[in-house]
Amino acid sequence: MLYLNAKEIREIFSMREAIESDREAFMIQAEGLAEVPVRTNFDVVNDGITSFMPALIKKYPRAGIKIVSTYTENYKRGMSAVSATVLLADPETGVVNAMLDGTELTRMRTGAVSGLATELLSNEDAERGALFGTGGQAASQLEAVLTARPLKEVRVFDMTAERVADFISRMEECASKFGTRLVSAGSPQEAVTDADIITTVTTSPQPVFDGRCVKPGAHINAVGTFLPHKRELDEYIVRRADRIFIDNREAVMSEAGEFLIPMSEGRFSEEMIAGELGDLLLGRVAGRSDKKEITLMKTVGFATLDIVIAHKVYEKALKAGIGTEL
Repeated sequence: MLYLNAKEIREIFSMREAIESDREAFMIQAEGLAEVPVRTNFDVVNDGITSFMPALIKKYPRAGIKIVSTYTENYKRGMSAVSATVLLADPETGVVNAMLDGTELTRMRTGAVSGLATELLSNEDAERGALFGTGGQAASQLEAVLTARPLKEVRVFDMTAERVADFISRMEECASKFGTRLVSAGSPQEAVTDADIITTVTTSPQPVFDGRCVKPGAHINAVGTFLPHKRELDEYIVRRADRIFIDNREAVMSEAGEFLIPMSEGRFSEEMIAGELGDLLLGRVAGRSDKKEITLMKTVGFATLDIVIAHKVYEKALKAGIGTEL
């Protein structure tokens, strides 16, 4: 069995490759070339969830599973809130022949979802961004959005100012490659005002900004939460958005509090969702049609994304002779 750690994955797989991997995964899903049950979530301890996400990618074929834990208090231990491992089975024998650092893969493929959505839905002349959250997922979210749109400025907000300062220090080199200036936002309103692209990647159970502050023409990537009782976006912006896209309808309708909470109160309906990103990529639905439209993409994650990127990283590692045989 080949083991690939985070460093090895980063060495051989770029964010642009991750975006293209997600592009293929969305089309595979939309074309019915994958079997993907909704993830199984176990509430292990208070604010600690372990999830199991299997998938069969019929196109390759390749079966695999991601085991991922979300522990919101891990930052107090100096650890990422999200940690994961991905296992792949050999299609000929069924034996598990690859184990990959799923934390890094999750960061890359989740960031790439926002990168792809930003590429498909945001205005091409976007200049300013807002990023909510500075945890383990934030770096890849920033890199992916900048890969799609090299913004002039990104305002970063987190409940803890020290974490923002540390994040900006760590990401300055990455941002400078795109000619982007990172700025600490003193408030959610300061971050959102006049922002062309807004990305939320937090574990907050409550909306992280006032939707009334969002400018016409903005694009929003809602990434962080995946539980029915939590939402990063308020009802106003969900109802105000002109075009709403999601990653996986079955998963979102089971897990996305942004929609499920107002639906339970009769103030939102599934028909208000334009479609999945895969539908947009296949030309089944239209995307942005006007520079003034507000577009929104909500992702909760689904295993097709994980197994497709794991398969591609594994195949590339074999050719490069990278990894450790266990």
